[in-house]
Amino acid sequence: MLPLLLALAASFLVTLWVVRSSKAHAHLSHDDDVSGPQKFHAHPVPRIGGLSILGGLALGAAWLTWPRSAAANALPMLLLACGLPAFAAGLVEDMTKNVSPRRRLLATAVSAALAVWLVDAVIVRTELPGLDSVVAWPLGAAAVTVFVVAGVANAINIIDGFNGLASMCVLIMLASVAYVAHAVGDPLIAALALAGVGAILGFFVWNFPAGLVFLGDGGAYFLGFYLAELAILLLHRNPEVSPMFPLLLCIYPVFETLFSIYRRKLLRGRPAGMPDGAHLHSLIYRRFLRWAAGERTARELTRRNSMTSPYLWMLCMASVIPATLWWDHTPLLMAFIALFAVSYLSLYWRIVRFRAPRWFGPRRGARHQG
Repeated sequence: MLPLLLALAASFLVTLWVVRSSKAHAHLSHDDDVSGPQKFHAHPVPRIGGLSILGGLALGAAWLTWPRSAAANALPMLLLACGLPAFAAGLVEDMTKNVSPRRRLLATAVSAALAVWLVDAVIVRTELPGLDSVVAWPLGAAAVTVFVVAGVANAINIIDGFNGLASMCVLIMLASVAYVAHAVGDPLIAALALAGVGAILGFFVWNFPAGLVFLGDGGAYFLGFYLAELAILLLHRNPEVSPMFPLLLCIYPVFETLFSIYRRKLLRGRPAGMPDGAHLHSLIYRRFLRWAAGERTARELTRRNSMTSPYLWMLCMASVIPATLWWDHTPLLMAFIALFAVSYLSLYWRIVRFRAPRWFGPRRGARHQG
């Protein structure tokens, strides 16, 4: 538990500094665009919360590395070093708004390639016909790993649309990784996952529900990289873990990304990377919470922004819970992956057609009656 507490304390203090000094660095750090298709905040907010995540993990990793002398225990610091290109590209985008999604993906791919080389984080089994023959070849395994890590990092960035949404989803997933790592007797991966949980918590208390700081692209890409790498390391170091465990674990952001590409490219004929307001989390906000009863003040708008996230936390847990319970049962995990896909599509189209379940709350048009 000490890595969790150290990471939490460091992340909390770094976030406190970011919030308290926000006026001094506002010209660099603030997200001043509150009118974009994926913007749901009421006033400019610093978007460099990734510094808190990196700071918390750095302290947790240093504690895991420093007292040991074995070369294998250099893994925590090496893993963070590998993630620096992904973090840096996202942070530069947060401050300049001038780094394209393609360049951020390329930087994340570089981070993944470094992890393949330096910490042996590589996918060598998938239990999928055809793909197993690809990863049996070293270059094929490296290529698949880089593609998967970059994809997961991009997926986490895509769901980072509301206060606490991406950070809590990653926290839930890392908690699952820690549990499974403990179950298979891999204390190092368990400790690294718990350090990630602590780093997220130190940031989360400032981000949710008040929205005093945002994760930013630096934080989202780095968290996605870190989550993907720990899941791959867990799989690589422990043959008893099913290859379907990481996929079901991350299926919510991954499926959201794949569906968005399909929706933009095939249904609308637009570039796959073009931002829009038709993500599931955007629809839940626009159709149910944006029009909830209440004043139109900045405080109320922030509250409704934050109220969106718990709906998606439940969706995330709908995949994480079975992944955690049946982490070594491939057929059952594959069945839950299929069930999630069907459930997601059903929920999405019901919301699009204004036929969402009643437990979602008030529909659009349910305005305040004074």
